This record gives sequence, C-alpha cells and structure tokens, in this order.
Amino acid sequence: MNLAAIVLAAGSSTRFGSDKLSAVFRGEPLLHHAIRAARAAPVSKVLVVSRQDSPVGEWMGEPPVRSVTIDSTALSESLKVGVATAGDVDGVFIFLGDMPLVPIEISARLADILGDHYAALPRHDGRPGHPALLSARAFSDVARLEGDEGAGRLLKQRDDVIFDDWADDRIHLDIDRTNDLARLESRDGQS
Repeated sequence: MNLAAIVLAAGSSTRFGSDKLSAVFRGEPLLHHAIRAARAAPVSKVLVVSRQDSPVGEWMGEPPVRSVTIDSTALSESLKVGVATAGDVDGVFIFLGDMPLVPIEISARLADILGDHYAALPRHDGRPGHPALLSARAFSDVARLEGDEGAGRLLKQRDDVIFDDWADDRIHLDIDRTNDLARLESRDGQS
C-alpha cells in the first residue's frame, strides 16, 4: 500500500496570539514534532501544507518532506491541497501541526487495519483523534469540503470507518493557547 502523510500547518493561530507552530516546544519549533511523527508513519512522502512563514525546516533522509504553501487559512483548503498534491496514493495520513505528542507507533497500527475501509482513526474514551488515515475512496469527498470544515464531518456520516482504541489521550492533545505549551511540556510521551 502506497501511503502519504499530510501535516496541516496553515492555520491562523488566532487563539495563540502569534505563530504557534514556531513556538519552541521541547527545544524545537512545535511543527517539527508533527513532521517527525508523520515521517515515522509507513509513508513514501510527507507534505507539509503551510503558509510562507511556517518553520518547516530542512529534513534529510527518507521519506522526503515537501513544503506546499497556500494563502488560505481555511482547513478545507489545506486538506484539499494536501490530498491533490499527494498524487496517486492509496491513502493519506492527516497530522495536525499543533499536536506534538501523537504516538509514533499509532500510524503503523492504522495502516494495518485500514483494509477496504473508508478511513482508520485512533480513538480514546469514545472520541476519535489524530492522525486520521483516509483511503483514496475519501479523496473525492475531501475535494468538496468548504471553509473551516475538515474530514471530521465526512467521517461522522460513514459506517465504514474503523477505529483503533488507544490507551491514552495523546491522540487528542493539541496546543491552542500559550499556556498549553507549558501544560504539555511536562507530559510524558515525546513524539
């Protein structure tokens, strides 16, 4: 199965008050943790969809990391551009640039269970989390998304989404405000 990873990093960081993806978390830009988790997934490439000023950085080795810049901060636009840029793949992982503690090992588990399903997601306490793995069957639906809606709406209306129950809440932990940095800094489980 040929899979790609998309790291969504073009948001406006309104609640944070500045570019949160450049904020230092455990010694490096926040965004780098999401890129590292995406590179650990069983993928042939990683696409970081960001604005011009995002701290993507240089990434040597495999899989390659490619930056795709957009002007829009709309979630749907980032997702559509990422999926379109991924090309001819069997599916894409969706990572969020502001989630630094996503367990690295979860991606392989999702790839193992995807099979013929529309998508595979981790779940903790009954709530889906990230990363999401969308099969190529979802791509045409992603192309019709608008505004700030992500794939969540698509997934809620499907009965062919498979879940992998996860033991802890790292699949839900994101950074929205400056005080979230300090709160998550003390958590176990670096990505």
